[in-house]
Amino acid sequence: MSDKWDLKICCMGAGYVGGPTMAVIAKMCPKIRVCVVDLSQKQIDGWNSDSLPIYEPGLLEVVKESLGRNLFFSTDIDTEIEMADVVFISVNTPTKTQGIGAGRAANIKNCELCARKIAEVSTSNKIVVEKSTVPVRTAEAIRRVLDCNEKGLKFQILSNPEFLAEGTAIDDLEKPSRVLIGGQQCPEGLKAAQTLVDVYANWVPKEQILTTNLWSSELSKLVANAFLAQRVSSINSISALCEATGADVSEISRAVGMDDRIGKRFLQASVGFGGSCFQKDILNLVYLCETYGLHECANYWNEVVAMNDYQKKRFSEKMVNKMFNTVTGKKIAILGFAFKKDTGDVRETPSMFVVRDLLAEGAKLHVYDSQVDREDMWTEMNYTCGVNKENTKGLEESITTSPDVYSACEGAHAIAVLTEWDEFKTLNYERIYKSMAKPAFLFDGRNIIDHGALRTIGFEVHAIGKPDPNNFNDL
Repeated sequence: MSDKWDLKICCMGAGYVGGPTMAVIAKMCPKIRVCVVDLSQKQIDGWNSDSLPIYEPGLLEVVKESLGRNLFFSTDIDTEIEMADVVFISVNTPTKTQGIGAGRAANIKNCELCARKIAEVSTSNKIVVEKSTVPVRTAEAIRRVLDCNEKGLKFQILSNPEFLAEGTAIDDLEKPSRVLIGGQQCPEGLKAAQTLVDVYANWVPKEQILTTNLWSSELSKLVANAFLAQRVSSINSISALCEATGADVSEISRAVGMDDRIGKRFLQASVGFGGSCFQKDILNLVYLCETYGLHECANYWNEVVAMNDYQKKRFSEKMVNKMFNTVTGKKIAILGFAFKKDTGDVRETPSMFVVRDLLAEGAKLHVYDSQVDREDMWTEMNYTCGVNKENTKGLEESITTSPDVYSACEGAHAIAVLTEWDEFKTLNYERIYKSMAKPAFLFDGRNIIDHGALRTIGFEVHAIGKPDPNNFNDL
């Protein structure tokens, strides 16, 4: 370590986790040099500009505070690794699409490649930190690769999973509920863990920094996401029962959530969960259970994903059913394509599956989302749903990305609210209603709009877990 810096950190991967995490570390630790490296020149150029490659509230301000002072973004991977005392691995670990465990197992190829690069270019001992979400025991594979270096170098492996929610990532990083650090329970491993503890202790209260063994840390991330997704699927299963019986899922959530043993969070019924983590991590957990012969456990967690798929399909089918069993040739406005508000991330977004289903029914779709690029929409639809211009005739003509919400809704037979953007709560719905074909349908997949006010205007409203006044006379 040089006199200028207390510590030098290199992060491999300039994505949704690596970029924001390192920006906050740099902000909170001005005596630590932080450099984020990536193979993509385009990605790095974005981080070095005012047009960041990802959208996250407050991120630009955090990056600009430290950029060029102790925060750097570079494609010079070899130099930065060689210079670093601590190297974070923060690369994508997608679900395998072929081979053993396809559709469930995580592909840790990128993590292994990072380990091989670290072993290749390092000239001094280093601490290597898993930041990516990985299957339990991945650290053993990384250790074996690093131990094969022919230079006699020693590497300590730590697990430091992220617990970020997109849309609130900066707040989650600056005021985390906990920081988890796992390491080998030997003097060298404990010393390495303390090095990372000291970094976070610059701004995180020490009682919120938890240290465990490697395997507990790796598994905790998967379990945390599985538990959160389980709550979403649980309340979504009840939303279907509410619609059948006349109960109101929002009232159920409030009543249940007031029990301190249960709590209020993640009890909002919706069209389903999305994002890069929940489904991927649950399927990874399923595969791990299968691998160890725990088939009943695997089946249990698999049902969380099955319920999520059911909820998305149920929403699409309700739209078709309520619109006289046909949407062929009808214009439908899709409000929101990101998987949640305050992010531009479209990975596994529920909107995509509804769009796919309505496209198959022959609808003309007009999508509005202020933070989603058309190119990103096509990329995700092709990767996850297999829908592309080559195999879907008239795809470009069937899906329009609208520049504003009012043009998206003009002349539409129906509106589907699929992302809970705040702007959708305060739109001029009287203006929208006047511009639509009649009867004007509105399907609220997030329960964020005043349904009573919409019905007063004239809309026929259908929402997740809400009783339809046309079907019940005793509400």
